[in-house]
Amino acid sequence: MKNDLDYLDHILECLEWIHRFSDEGREAFFRDRKTQSAVLRELQTLAESSQRLSNSLKNRHPEIPWSNISGFRNVLVHDYLGINLERVWEIMERDLPPLQAAIKVMRREADKK
Repeated sequence: MKNDLDYLDHILECLEWIHRFSDEGREAFFRDRKTQSAVLRELQTLAESSQRLSNSLKNRHPEIPWSNISGFRNVLVHDYLGINLERVWEIMERDLPPLQAAIKVMRREADKK
């Protein structure tokens, strides 16, 4: 049975792969459909793992926009024809670095328990 540590590790892994897939920059991302697909898939699984974290853990970290992450997952899965790649890139640049920092803090806190 999976626990919060497993999901936190998976979220961090997804973030690392997103970084690797997009490390050639914005132009490369927009030029390559395989890269776009890989990033979108990692974002989807990241969001899915975030939904599986315990409510008690998420409640201790209200600074993370859990409902926005969940809503974005629903867009990726159900509104795939409406995905705006400009918005995805913006999320990758603006939102993922602070999310990664927060998840690392959560992971360290979980290790202490």
